[in-house]
Amino acid sequence: MTDAVVIGAGPNGLVAANLLVDAGWDVIVLEAQSEPGGAVRSGELTAPGFQSDRFSAFYPLGLASPVLRDLRLEEHGLRWTHAPDVLGHPLLDGRAAVLSRSLEVTAASVEAFAPGDGAAWRGLAAEWDRLSPALLDALFTPFPPVRAGARLLRVLGAADALRFARFAMLSTRRHGAEEFGGQGGPLLLAGNALHTDLAPGASGSAIYGWLLAMLGQTVGFPVPEGGAGRLTDALVQRLRSRGGRLECDATVTEVVVRQERAVAVRTADGRTVDARRAVLADVTAPQLFLGLVGADHLSSRMLADLRRFQWDDATVKVDWALSAPIPWGAGAVARAGTVHVGGEMDDLVVYSQSLERGQVPARPFVIVGQMTTSDPTRSPAGTESAWGYTHVPARPKGDAGGELRGDWSPGDRQRFVDRIEAQMERYAPGFGQLVVGRHVQFPADLQRADANLSGGAVNGGTAGIHQQLVFRPTPGAGRAETPIAGLYLASSSAHPGGGVHGACGANAARAALRAGSTGRMALAATRLLSGSGPAAPAAAASRRSAP
Repeated sequence: MTDAVVIGAGPNGLVAANLLVDAGWDVIVLEAQSEPGGAVRSGELTAPGFQSDRFSAFYPLGLASPVLRDLRLEEHGLRWTHAPDVLGHPLLDGRAAVLSRSLEVTAASVEAFAPGDGAAWRGLAAEWDRLSPALLDALFTPFPPVRAGARLLRVLGAADALRFARFAMLSTRRHGAEEFGGQGGPLLLAGNALHTDLAPGASGSAIYGWLLAMLGQTVGFPVPEGGAGRLTDALVQRLRSRGGRLECDATVTEVVVRQERAVAVRTADGRTVDARRAVLADVTAPQLFLGLVGADHLSSRMLADLRRFQWDDATVKVDWALSAPIPWGAGAVARAGTVHVGGEMDDLVVYSQSLERGQVPARPFVIVGQMTTSDPTRSPAGTESAWGYTHVPARPKGDAGGELRGDWSPGDRQRFVDRIEAQMERYAPGFGQLVVGRHVQFPADLQRADANLSGGAVNGGTAGIHQQLVFRPTPGAGRAETPIAGLYLASSSAHPGGGVHGACGANAARAALRAGSTGRMALAATRLLSGSGPAAPAAAASRRSAP
């Protein structure tokens, strides 16, 4: 028997395990894949000597996260490195908006699009400097963030609090139009918002765009030297140095629940691993509750809520080994680690509207990583290890380009990769001639490589405001505690959601450590809100959810 079983060795699971062993708990992490890391892994995928990040790559939230900072992973081999510039957004006419860790460089870039826009960008940055300590504290702590929220309100004051609330509801397109006269600033904001599944016109997208842009402005978009897997290596090394255990090729098939409490897990090879104190699950909410726990232990209300759970858009990712750096038409983006290839604001809107209609976009918005530009160890001198990813509907209903069936058959796959590379060619003429190796992952490939990337969704559920905060993963949740005592949700399906920051795992670990009187109160509240357990009216068990 062990004190705690952690299901999944992704970054959240490893963070949770590290915090538990720091508290003196005996912990075992069970990982289904043959290697740890979840979506933080790397390897030679395209050609010998070219190191590729298999899933995620840039970690602004990781560098800003107090959770990861407090683990002191640099003592276990982690080294961060940066591209000369953070991000670029090229246009076909040769202009580009560039985000740099130098405020003056960024302001000059957006000023080139319209007089006064540089000052507007400095204003956004000043607001970030004023609010970010309390805002980041609120982001990385369990919901509701009472202390951090109170600090934020004190900084804002009553009048500005209302204005900030309005800003939090804005779309990034509207926010950009209110702040800037030209395209540069709005494109930097909208492109960053599109790292989630939020369209430029979506309510709530403005704050995401501002958050990521300002993180880029202040901490950059860093990468682990040597590959994303080095971050995982540091987490694993730290865990093992403190007595924690990790088993790979150990698929958990069931969370054992007795008397409304999680007491063990069962694995695919027939083992039962008892958990004296807690089970922490770094798996998606639907996978945990509907797959590992089972409907018999859930209320009808929670089952109805889980049926409404919305995934973020699916993903297609292409890794390239290139014989030379990308020949951008807009040379200003050559020094950027991340490049947003998608054109003007109206182009981003058309792309997003295709996704909303369930159609494969005719001209995809491609987020490109120039990894050798960011970390020279990634490929031989004079070459570039690069990748590009874009979103597609989880279940395509059609093709805006009129040539795909949307079933991702071999023919469909090839035509869509050609479409991505044609988009690259528009903004970087001659790109195709540089490709010496290629590795492609479609939604089903991503899910096979990491079950948490369900259907190719990379953020554990939509970033839409209807599934954030107290609504994540279901209404009345918003915390790591679940309706089952001793069971904690430690994945990005929990608040604060997607991104490699470790907060979801940390919140779960701290909830497990708090177990006792405080933990029982939180459990009772969770059961009441979710309609589970004795707190729920008897009639709730027989009610059918509305269609």
